[in-house]
Amino acid sequence: MKLLVTGGAGFIGSAFVRLALRENWASRLVNLDKLTYAGNLENLTTIEADPRYRFAQGDICDTKLAVSLIEEEKPDAIVHFAAESHVDRSILGPAAFVETNVRGTFSLLEAARATKLPRFLHVSTDEVYGSIDEPHDADEEYPLKTASPYSASKAGSDLLALSYFTTFKMAVTVTRASNNYGPYQFPEKLIPLMISNALEGKPLPIYGDGLQVRDWLFVDDHCRAIWAALTKGAPGQIYNVGGSRALPNRTVVEKILDAVGQPHTLMTTVADRPGHDRRYAITTEKLEKATGWHALMPFEQGLALTIQWYKDNAPWIARVRSGEYQHYYDKNYQGR
Repeated sequence: MKLLVTGGAGFIGSAFVRLALRENWASRLVNLDKLTYAGNLENLTTIEADPRYRFAQGDICDTKLAVSLIEEEKPDAIVHFAAESHVDRSILGPAAFVETNVRGTFSLLEAARATKLPRFLHVSTDEVYGSIDEPHDADEEYPLKTASPYSASKAGSDLLALSYFTTFKMAVTVTRASNNYGPYQFPEKLIPLMISNALEGKPLPIYGDGLQVRDWLFVDDHCRAIWAALTKGAPGQIYNVGGSRALPNRTVVEKILDAVGQPHTLMTTVADRPGHDRRYAITTEKLEKATGWHALMPFEQGLALTIQWYKDNAPWIARVRSGEYQHYYDKNYQGR
């Protein structure tokens, strides 16, 4: 299959690009990425010389660029990762999330429609379901209840993508994944931030009581799920993707501190962020039944692998911690 991947220099996108070429899923793979703060071509050094691979720098909001790439490369499918994806950043500056996540998705859908692209897979998040009270888990029919500009922008782009299936008969599929973790993740999300701070003996900022529950999904398991949904799933359908490992944030941080030999006293309570969802929980039965996919990585094993990767790649962490990242970190956590 020939693929056009958007956001392939980001954390999940680059994992998919590496895996797609390693597993010979793609005979040709074009990576369209704007290279914002979280897009890092260092994530792709292992495959950058692969003759099947091409990098194209550009904005997904540029419909003409997307059309020209599709006409030139004639991909069988778009796998659309590109997005602004951090809740805290969406609180500090919502406009970029509407621009990239909604308008950018619209632009790609229009390019796909104009060129009669065979398949379009839109990568989304379980955050669109909002906070879910125990003992319930969200299936794909669960009502949407967004709490942040990020989740609202993703819900909007989900609905827009699905409308192109209903209205224009485009073969669009949507996946909604739980919290990802693994190597190469930009150190602003919970696990990479806490690992990098713990390795340096810095305070680990915990929002509120730290008992917010998240389901943890190893990034390669997510990428395999995307491939399964693309090749075995049905157009017009939504598929949840979860790791079946729900834990409170505080427990995750304690596991990280124990693994690196640091005291729990490094955990520092900061004021909770506005609209912080309490519990995410999804069921993946639909994807499993439709494709045979299952999450394979046990959380403790995946966490150990991730911690070791950050230990072994301190120069990578230093390089991605640009002045822009430090500005965001200070603005978000100082004063809490």
